[in-house]
Amino acid sequence: MIFKGKAHKYYDNIDTDVIIPARYLNTSDPAELAKHCLEDLDKEFVNKVQKGDILVAGKNFGCGSSREHAPIAIKACGVSCVIAKSFARIFYRNAINIGLPIVECEEAVDGIEAGDEVEVDLVNGVIRNITKNKEFKAKPFPEFMQNIMKAGGLIEFVKGELKKDA
Repeated sequence: MIFKGKAHKYYDNIDTDVIIPARYLNTSDPAELAKHCLEDLDKEFVNKVQKGDILVAGKNFGCGSSREHAPIAIKACGVSCVIAKSFARIFYRNAINIGLPIVECEEAVDGIEAGDEVEVDLVNGVIRNITKNKEFKAKPFPEFMQNIMKAGGLIEFVKGELKKDA
């Protein structure tokens, strides 16, 4: 799984209330959530982000409440992958559960600026800043977790596994 897109970079401790404000939690429709992704942080984010773009953030990304709405909003607005120095554990698990690829790599975050063209090879854990011609190494996910993300999330993965057994 290789993702390539423009980097949108933000800082440490981006919480789930900033990713998708609580006032929009009356829906679980991904398209509706996508319209409001990061609006309290960057009002123009949803107008700037293009399908395939990559979100880059500092430490503790996705802290705060345990809502699945946050990774759903990110994925639905077109972000293909999130690179952060670290993720809040519940966000980490929710992202994998809904099939949003995430990568932890401090060096990559430090070496990527907003607007840089970035490529992420999730299988091998390689992050390339194409703009600056730099490469970073992250720890790749185990194969079973890669399969969950490749399937589009845990539910789709389990459906596929059940079909194999039928």
